[in-house]
Amino acid sequence: MAKVKTSYSCTECGGVANKWAGQCQGCGQWNTLVESVIETGSNRYSQVPQSLAQTAPVLQLSEIDALEVPRFSTGIDEFDRVLGGGLVSGGVVLIGGDPGIGKSTLLLQALAAMGKEKSVLYVSGEESGAQIALRSRRLGVETSSMKLQAEIQLEKILSTLITHKPQVVVIDSIQTMYSDALSSAPGSVAQVRECAAQLTRAAKLADITIIMVGHVTKEGALAGPRVLEHIVDTVLYFEGDTHSSFRLVRAIKNRFGAVNELGVFAMTERGLKGVSNPSALFLSQHDTPVPGACVMVTQEGSRPLLVEIQALVDASHAPNARRLSVGLEQNRLAMLLAVLHRHAGIAAFDQDVFINAVGGVKIVEPAADLAVLMAIHSSMRNRPLPRGLVVFGEVGLAGEIRPAPRGQERLREAAKLGFTIALIPKANAPKQAIEGLIVVAVDRIDQALSKLREMDE
Repeated sequence: MAKVKTSYSCTECGGVANKWAGQCQGCGQWNTLVESVIETGSNRYSQVPQSLAQTAPVLQLSEIDALEVPRFSTGIDEFDRVLGGGLVSGGVVLIGGDPGIGKSTLLLQALAAMGKEKSVLYVSGEESGAQIALRSRRLGVETSSMKLQAEIQLEKILSTLITHKPQVVVIDSIQTMYSDALSSAPGSVAQVRECAAQLTRAAKLADITIIMVGHVTKEGALAGPRVLEHIVDTVLYFEGDTHSSFRLVRAIKNRFGAVNELGVFAMTERGLKGVSNPSALFLSQHDTPVPGACVMVTQEGSRPLLVEIQALVDASHAPNARRLSVGLEQNRLAMLLAVLHRHAGIAAFDQDVFINAVGGVKIVEPAADLAVLMAIHSSMRNRPLPRGLVVFGEVGLAGEIRPAPRGQERLREAAKLGFTIALIPKANAPKQAIEGLIVVAVDRIDQALSKLREMDE
């Protein structure tokens, strides 16, 4: 067999070199040359044809039938929610997260549940078969119908897919796989890109659902080339502190469903269990109302969640006051403090301000602005907010309070959980009264603070 020829291309400028060098001669950037295979007319993978399908005719888009993509359940309700209702035949899912957070545990449980009705295969490149068997017994999952292959060579894995024809395959992990077509080590940019592309091609051709586990960098992003996230159909992120028993699975990309869906799990001795009422996780249990605590309703995909925002404002003993935010955007905190000073006359330039979202959840939507300001104001006055109050709304630089999407769903969720007062933007005010909930609609931050003082009186 003739040796496959390779070259090195620059990820910045696209320049090509015959051998690796620390610096690209074209653009001068360092460590940007990655190995790639020089394409030839012959097919380097005899097992998998290069084309995904025969050449299709050109059609009018209006003539094509829009069929609903059939799905099948993973056996775990919260996992199905994140995936948009379940897995799709021929779909490729990439799931990433910190080491030890529960990726392999969740997929082992899901494969065991799907193995009762479908042919499943677990391909392990990080653990031996004995280690996985020991974990399955510890979790108490039924694995009699699950096949296992401990292999990292791509060509052997593709041959197994052709021979055994599984319907669902887990690759744990994509960073451990390598192809003989490349001389670089497993985990390199070229190997990850090539292995992911070939597995995706095999999934589309054979109608196999493939779930790939991906490593993450120290910054929390998926390791490897960015194209890894582009070629797959769904990208999921595992979030949460390894010292906590709760885990969050968030959908970042989903070609078959809505993004920003959130699944909540609890880590137990028997593996990951779905949490049916996640709002209870993100609300602190106080016997009496405490200063600096404000409950907001955030929207994670199609699910409204109630999260407690906590603020601590204290006199600063340093020349520059500290601004620290956990679970919320720190730059937005500085902007909100400036709005509070300019449009409400409340200054915090000599105060340390600390913000925390309870339960380890990360809130990225601007609808948390009003709750953050109410929590800060409560901590500065050292007076708790009224019992049963829930808040949401975006705050603009001009001091206006902008509406949040799906306001009616947020209000209904708050009423269902027993909250009695809602401080919301005027544009989100419901046309019909919600039973058990008093709605206070405001359109400016100074008006919101005035309404808050009236509630205290």
